[in-house]
Amino acid sequence: MTTHRTTRLTAHARRALVLTLSAAAVAGTLAALSPAARAQVPGAAARAPGASGPALAWGPCAGPGLPGQECAELPVPLDYRDPDGPQLTLAVSRVRSDRPAARRGTLLVIPGGPGGSGVARLVAKGKALEREMAGAYDLVSFDPRGTGGSTKAGCGLDAGDRQLVTLRSWPDPDGGITENTARSRRIAEACARHGGAVLRSMSTANEVRDIDRLRRALGEEKLSAWAASYGVYPGAVYAQKYPQHTDRWVLDSSGDPDPSRVGRGWLANLAVGADDRFPDFAAWAADPAREDDGLRLAERPRDVRPLFLALAAKLDRAPKESATKGVPLTGNLLRQAVLSALGGDSRFPQLARLVRQAQDPAARPVLPEALAGPLPDEEAAAMTATVCNDVRWPASVAAYRRAVALDRVRHPLTAGLPVNVTPCAFWQNAPAQKPTRITAEGPSNILMLQNRRDPATPYSGALKMRQALGGRARLVTLDHGGHEAYLGNGTACGDRAVTGFLTTGRRPERDAYCAD
Repeated sequence: MTTHRTTRLTAHARRALVLTLSAAAVAGTLAALSPAARAQVPGAAARAPGASGPALAWGPCAGPGLPGQECAELPVPLDYRDPDGPQLTLAVSRVRSDRPAARRGTLLVIPGGPGGSGVARLVAKGKALEREMAGAYDLVSFDPRGTGGSTKAGCGLDAGDRQLVTLRSWPDPDGGITENTARSRRIAEACARHGGAVLRSMSTANEVRDIDRLRRALGEEKLSAWAASYGVYPGAVYAQKYPQHTDRWVLDSSGDPDPSRVGRGWLANLAVGADDRFPDFAAWAADPAREDDGLRLAERPRDVRPLFLALAAKLDRAPKESATKGVPLTGNLLRQAVLSALGGDSRFPQLARLVRQAQDPAARPVLPEALAGPLPDEEAAAMTATVCNDVRWPASVAAYRRAVALDRVRHPLTAGLPVNVTPCAFWQNAPAQKPTRITAEGPSNILMLQNRRDPATPYSGALKMRQALGGRARLVTLDHGGHEAYLGNGTACGDRAVTGFLTTGRRPERDAYCAD
């Protein structure tokens, strides 16, 4: 377990204390300035009168970044029930508006995952966001506890248990889950033994509290936000818990917010998502244009699915040596490659190439990087801990076995994975609190963006989020496939809707559908 950031008064914390006192001394002066004048004061552009919080000491970022990007560390309580107790640090990053007269606030980029880095996402999306926002916001993101440059904890997992294809509980070729059950117990026990208080603190509830701590540190009375994938859930919970601090709120690629099935319901929905999305890949792979690069898999789209299922079954029986030593291409690894590739059209060529190599007796398939080796221990821990800490999962192995048998028949593309046993079934720490129920209570300031054929957060689940939010939200549905729509796997129509809402406040009067 990493503990180097949990000391009560680190050097950074002492610096933050000094800066906080200094900020208090100048708060009255800043409050007397106009917003435009405040924007000219270094470090004060985001500090609104009446807002308070731990100060952020901005400085150069350690890694590659965007022009003008700054980084800081935000101290947060390990346990909010003991706010003055041990502290963790969150890595925070910012790109300030280059047009102070146009600036209207801060746009928080809430990353997905669980386990995604917001700092890395800001680097990836920052240029596009700067172009779209035209100076309307400082762009800010953070690494949730357990991820990126923030305080981490590990479970001490063996490399074999940190492969994505084993962290995801793919059943045996015959549908058996005995090995999945043993691995899930082993991971849960290792996390209880090695993760400590830091691992136990990784939860949606604490991420929401951390976001509000960040808001206060930025000096903002309200935040605007763009949340994507898993980030939609803490984004929605924040809007539920702190409606008075939300300005313009975008939820991109939403899951079902049912509080009794947090995490488990999202996983189960992958079966529907894959079925919704696979026809897009099939149409692409049967297009005659693929002949030019040798990636056409079938003459008709309807032939691609049986081809894939037959190839996966063949690899179940006889795994094929890959270009990665010690990692053969199995049926489950191919299935996981499909799930990953369905996230965006740009990944289709790599998937088709993998299928072609798997069909060639003389080829050694080149595995996608994410499947070629184990995840870092701390990354695997963060992916696992957040969903397990949020809500208690059922523990009956017999019930999982029955669910897998049925799901394999209904959804052969995903072969029972979405309803299989996970470490959460044996998690040794009870949730610290019940999950938040999302409701329609609060200001009507939320715009949802959703691809109709999203493999990871399928449309059927997003409609349940839409129903829960009621009059608070408007939904823009895109006739498109892929995951995380805005400035990525969406459409020009969807991008215009989000950009217009964030920059002008204009939002459709009712739910809308984008065909282009």
